[in-house]
Amino acid sequence: METVKYLLSEDRMPTAWYNIAADLPAPPPAVLHPGTGQPIGPADLAPLFPMALILQEVSTERQIEIPDEVQAIYRQWRPTPLYRARRLEKALDTPAKIYYKYEGVSPAGSHKPNTAVAQAYYNKQEGVKRLITETGAGQWGSSLSFAGALFGLEVLVYMVKVSYNQKPYRRALMEAYGARVVASPSTETNAGRMILAEHPDSTGSLGIAISEAVEVAAQDPDARYALGSVLNHVLLHQTVIGQEALAQLEMAGDYPDIVVGCTGGGSNFAGIAFPFIGAKLRGERDVRVVAVEPAACPSLTKGRYAYDFGDTAKMTPMVKMHTLGHDFVPSGIHAGGLRYHGMAPLVSHLLELGQFEATAAQQLETFAAGLQFARAEGILPAPEANHAVAGAMREALRCKEAGESKTILFNLCGHGHFDMQAYTDYQAGKLKDFEYSDEEVAMALAGLPSVG
Repeated sequence: METVKYLLSEDRMPTAWYNIAADLPAPPPAVLHPGTGQPIGPADLAPLFPMALILQEVSTERQIEIPDEVQAIYRQWRPTPLYRARRLEKALDTPAKIYYKYEGVSPAGSHKPNTAVAQAYYNKQEGVKRLITETGAGQWGSSLSFAGALFGLEVLVYMVKVSYNQKPYRRALMEAYGARVVASPSTETNAGRMILAEHPDSTGSLGIAISEAVEVAAQDPDARYALGSVLNHVLLHQTVIGQEALAQLEMAGDYPDIVVGCTGGGSNFAGIAFPFIGAKLRGERDVRVVAVEPAACPSLTKGRYAYDFGDTAKMTPMVKMHTLGHDFVPSGIHAGGLRYHGMAPLVSHLLELGQFEATAAQQLETFAAGLQFARAEGILPAPEANHAVAGAMREALRCKEAGESKTILFNLCGHGHFDMQAYTDYQAGKLKDFEYSDEEVAMALAGLPSVG
């Protein structure tokens, strides 16, 4: 058994990111070129990402040092607090102990700056002038806009149209940081125009917005593309969350029996869960890990583990992941950050290895859970984070039924202050559940690429 000690400062903020690739019992499948179908190399990714991030993408080194300049910015809000949800425990009348790691204290209000700051730093170091990206709910777009302002980088954000209309204040925050925000699909790109020609009333998807952002970034030598989830280096940067939680729980003399995270592309789930899964893989401590996704976008619970494109226009490399198909356009649920057709390859690989379990939750259950949490703990979660709240409450109620006193940890990945319209609609009875049927799954998966 190998016991790993993470590199932490005196205040228990990590000074290195944790790379779970070092502890995998089997390496993940190769990433394939979208044109040739052959494994890609660093040179294939150079038009989109700075070399430092490409090297992190393929690294198997367990700990990767966080640059001093990035650490200095992290210290504006890190380490983030770990709270014991005693009032929620009492409201649920459960013998379980519930802890939550609160990432809503960051300037942008979510966990996303953990990678946005790192990505902006490495791009600035390589002389990049502009960052192009997409965003669903706006958490990622807000965070990259914040990071761009810190490093003097222009930021262009293609925002999924349904969220562009649902969340005007998230868009306003991006613009306050100096970014330009465009509703996607747009008429600014070939990808957007093709979608609008076929579907003039398209509400958009992350897959479409990624196509637009990649198209623009690839054509501009002074620009690079930035992604807020899915990729290995993004998940790597988020592991500051779980590393801090480990240290904070050690201070409290506790360790989780169950770790819960919401999942869309996989970044915040990886951030809280990977350090604990790593300890399990190394034989140090056992833990049960639960991923909670929307029933309206069930890549883990209904998708297929297969090679697929990360975008609708098939410009990105093909990765093996749990996918609903790159043509998938989700229902307009308010958890915009969880409306992606695929799951991070590393997260998908770990599910195939049996290292965690996946479940889905309906929209109404998650909003009910978010309101109960707010009335007990005082923090109103983002709609995405409500899935983790609902998952943790399910586990706490199971402990009540079984008479078991277990320790539950979940990641409250952001606050819902920009999502008040969603809560207003919920309390007015305007929201409804969406179930992605088996027939719809089959239709979406019919367009998967053929990979030998």
